[in-house]
Amino acid sequence: MQLWTSLLLLAAAAEAHYHFPRLIVKGQPDAADWTNVRQTKNFQSNAGVTDVNSGDMRCYQMRTAPGYATVAAGEQLGFVAESAVTHFGPVQFYMARVPDGASVTTWDPTGSVWFKAGSITAVPPLGSDEKTWPAYNKKSVSFTIPKNTPSGKYIVRVESIALHQAQSVGGAQIYLSCAQIEVTGGGNGTPSPLVAFPGAYKATDPGLRWSYYPIATSYTAPGPKVWTG
Repeated sequence: MQLWTSLLLLAAAAEAHYHFPRLIVKGQPDAADWTNVRQTKNFQSNAGVTDVNSGDMRCYQMRTAPGYATVAAGEQLGFVAESAVTHFGPVQFYMARVPDGASVTTWDPTGSVWFKAGSITAVPPLGSDEKTWPAYNKKSVSFTIPKNTPSGKYIVRVESIALHQAQSVGGAQIYLSCAQIEVTGGGNGTPSPLVAFPGAYKATDPGLRWSYYPIATSYTAPGPKVWTG
C-alpha cells in the first residue's frame, strides 16, 4: 500500500511538470516531438533544473535534433508545452548564432553567445495566477524574432522559471529546451548583451525568488534585457 501511494505521488509530480518538445512555425507545430528541438533529459520525468550553475542550464540536452526549422525575421516562433505550463513564473527566450562553418545539428552553444530575444513576464499587480503570469497554464508559448536579427542558423532556448517553491534560494525550477532554426530575411543588427549558460543567473537573483506573503510590488525576471533589434 505504501509503495502504491509513493508511485501515485511520483506520477502526480511528473504530471504537474512539463517540457517543450516541438516548435510552432506559421501556426503549425512540428509533426513529431524532438524533430527540431533537442531532446531534453527530462523527456520522461518532466523534472526541472534547480542548480543555475549546472551545465544543464544551457539546453538540458540529452541529444541533438535531426532537423531545423526555417523562420523569417520578424515572424513568431512558438514552442509546444507538454502538457501545459503548469507552474507560474516568467517564460523567456534566448538565441545563439551558430558560427559560420559549424552545423546547427551538432554545435554546442558554450560561452557568452546567448542574447535574450523575448520575455513573457509578470503583469502587475502581482499574484500567483494567470492575470499576473500570461504564460501560466498555456499549452504553447511564443515570441517574435527581432526583425533586425541577422540571417543564419541559430539555437533558440526557451525557459520557464517556476516560482511556486521559490521562497528560498535554490527553490526555483527551470524547465527548458533548445531548438534548431534558420533565420531568413534578417537584418544587420548586433544582438546584445551576450551571456553564457551557466553564468547568466545567480541563485540569489531576486527574479529566482517568490514570496507569497508579503507579496512583492514589483518583479524583474533574471538575465539581461531583451534585445528588440
